[in-house]
Amino acid sequence: MELGLVGLGKMGGNMRERIREAGLTVIGYDRDQALSDSKDLADMVGQLTATDQPKVVWVMVPVQAIDPVITELSELLSPGDIVIDGGNSRWTDDTRRAAQLAEKGIKFVDCGVSGGVWGKENGYALMCGGDAETIGTLMPIFEALKPEGEFGFVHAGQVGAGHFTKMVHNGIEYAIMQAYAEGFELLEAADIVDSVPEAFDSWREGTVIRSWLLDLMVNALKEDTHLDKIRGYADDSGEGRWTVEAAIDLAVPVPAIAASLFARFASRQEDSPAMKAIAAMRNQFGGHAVKGAEDPSYASVPKGKPNS
Repeated sequence: MELGLVGLGKMGGNMRERIREAGLTVIGYDRDQALSDSKDLADMVGQLTATDQPKVVWVMVPVQAIDPVITELSELLSPGDIVIDGGNSRWTDDTRRAAQLAEKGIKFVDCGVSGGVWGKENGYALMCGGDAETIGTLMPIFEALKPEGEFGFVHAGQVGAGHFTKMVHNGIEYAIMQAYAEGFELLEAADIVDSVPEAFDSWREGTVIRSWLLDLMVNALKEDTHLDKIRGYADDSGEGRWTVEAAIDLAVPVPAIAASLFARFASRQEDSPAMKAIAAMRNQFGGHAVKGAEDPSYASVPKGKPNS
């Protein structure tokens, strides 16, 4: 099976390698030609030459670049071809994009992707929205990307359901990280506790709060015991806000998720130990740059300015 992949950054580049390791052909395109297998989108689509299957293009680009890419692809692809949006798109935009492509007879699937920079090795959790026939056509790609075994993939529902599910996943992630971070700050403040890293490490087996995020927190503490080298600042990339907004629209109470979102806003106003822990975990799973107190940009970040 052949696949075009647009966007070869931290996620997309590793996804390309994992798909290739499964024996599928991937033609990648990135504006950084050092990473790219093609000179532009037209060249990428032109290299998808199989005649016994639809052309499939997976888009892994920042939110602000998705519409221009999909518009260009709509002029390059043919009826029956498929576009997958694997970025962190807002689910409410999926219906519009699907309708835009449907005018040309092109099918659309939204797919939330979780796994961060570790996905190449561990596999990616995939949450997809679209019609069952199109999802079935794409299963060789999904099987290549997901972890081995029974779990790690869901056909969540109609178009938009994949990104909605991933949005809720990220909202839950916010709340879990916040709980670990607050626990870190409390342990750090208690003179009676001799080793906070060892305390976190002890929770990794046999406890009800063990998780991959806990493992990543332990990794961060082993690298920087008191998180002195990291700045207590954490952006919100959009999904947490959208989760809270959806909860308001549906009259569903999400106090823990809402509080964790507001805590990230607070991180832009002062250097909080809990926010150091949040920033450390984000760096561990997402490869986000660590901003230390010695970073010149530390003092120049606008205070209280939203970042979505």
